[in-house]
Amino acid sequence: MDAREELRALSAAVLAVTARRSVREVLQTIVSSARRLLNARYAALGVPDADSGAFAEFVVDGVSDAQWRAIGPLPRQHGLLAVMLRDPAPLRLADIRSHPRFEYWPKHHPELRDFLGMPITHGDEILGALYLANKRGGEFDRDDEDLLRILAGHAAIALINARLYERSRELSVLEERDRIARELHDSVAQKLFSLRLTADAAAALVARDPDRAAAQLGVVRGLAGEASDELRAIVVGMRPADLVSEGLDAALRKQVRLLDRVHAARVSLRVREPVPRVAPHREDAAYRVAQEALHNALRHADARTVEVRLFVDGALVIEVCDDGTGLRPTDQASLGLTSMRERAASAGGRLVVSTGPGKGTTVRVEVPVD
Repeated sequence: MDAREELRALSAAVLAVTARRSVREVLQTIVSSARRLLNARYAALGVPDADSGAFAEFVVDGVSDAQWRAIGPLPRQHGLLAVMLRDPAPLRLADIRSHPRFEYWPKHHPELRDFLGMPITHGDEILGALYLANKRGGEFDRDDEDLLRILAGHAAIALINARLYERSRELSVLEERDRIARELHDSVAQKLFSLRLTADAAAALVARDPDRAAAQLGVVRGLAGEASDELRAIVVGMRPADLVSEGLDAALRKQVRLLDRVHAARVSLRVREPVPRVAPHREDAAYRVAQEALHNALRHADARTVEVRLFVDGALVIEVCDDGTGLRPTDQASLGLTSMRERAASAGGRLVVSTGPGKGTTVRVEVPVD
């Protein structure tokens, strides 16, 4: 790569940070750019989760979807991965296996040789790390190290911006709760009060003036319909902030991360990029079905692992797969499956459940891609 091409590729990676994309998209762009700029075969970027000992974000480049699935669950913070999250100094090795903290890689993991690791820092804090391996046509050198340091700096900007956004989102949630409370009080609560008074009047008139009672019951019916419509409008406005601003993948990732922390089962998310945005009512339906399927697996299936898969296969697809006890035929009409089917259908999609006693369960929801 000549100097002009290198500058163009670096500029694209830097500009991605300031574009209006999700944090994961920015990190993926930085990883892909790092792999191309440094002529490496493999690249990854990990952001640790301080609470679970796993990674809150882990993006890779140079590994196919089939290879990634074969490798298995996301890595945890151990070995050299952990070294880069504790020491702010870069690490350059001719053979990764020569390092005393090298442990192993899973059965289907690519075989790595030369290695370059760069912590992503903000002041004294290590936010994550970039990992590159198997440079084509030689080994990583000092120029590679300097270039990767620049990309790590822009990855830090993306992560700090994500933190600021998260804080502003929390503030937005509180403001939205206040708005909903005001709307419920100003509109729906008043209609419900009128509804109650009108119903009382109708009850008092039933015996002595049936015609007037019937008229009052007509008013009750109208008020009930108006209250129902206004409640529905308020609920539609309660879409999760992450879903609205960042999309289905970001909203699912935060939901999965939370459930993995609070449940004994291992809960993970596998996203096959890229995931397009679809119509809001379809995103919302798919997200709600996935939420219900996750909670069913964690509450009722006695599962040890639950994996959420998000990808496009003609339609936008979410699969929630668990290794639990499976469903009995009598369960098919319970556990919210009927409402999940109705929700999928309302978005023009469908729900498919694959299960059997002792065989685990896979709930698959498909919605059209606009």
